[in-house]
Amino acid sequence: MSDERWFERVAEAAGDVSEERAPARLKSRVYSAVLTRMAESGPLLDLAETKEAGGRLCVFENSLTLLPLSGDVRSMNPCRVCHARVLGERLAHAPIFWPGCPYSEFHNG
Repeated sequence: MSDERWFERVAEAAGDVSEERAPARLKSRVYSAVLTRMAESGPLLDLAETKEAGGRLCVFENSLTLLPLSGDVRSMNPCRVCHARVLGERLAHAPIFWPGCPYSEFHNG
């Protein structure tokens, strides 16, 4: 049996769970862990390139694209030092309201 079919059967057995959602704190922690793992394997996509490709950037990431920084700095994960990450991972309803911030979207989406 293919993995896809197995997951379909698990979903069918679970019934309608469309009302249930993962807590924002969990989403924040998973997002942080994924970005950390991605950064371990090499530099992330340059923020300016992400913006040019239509990616959403938060106010802090956007400011980094405007500064004359090296590509290495613009390929780092600014979320690691952002207070939105800290709030997002620790509070159930974090007061984060910046457009483009994934942690804000988890808590206000």
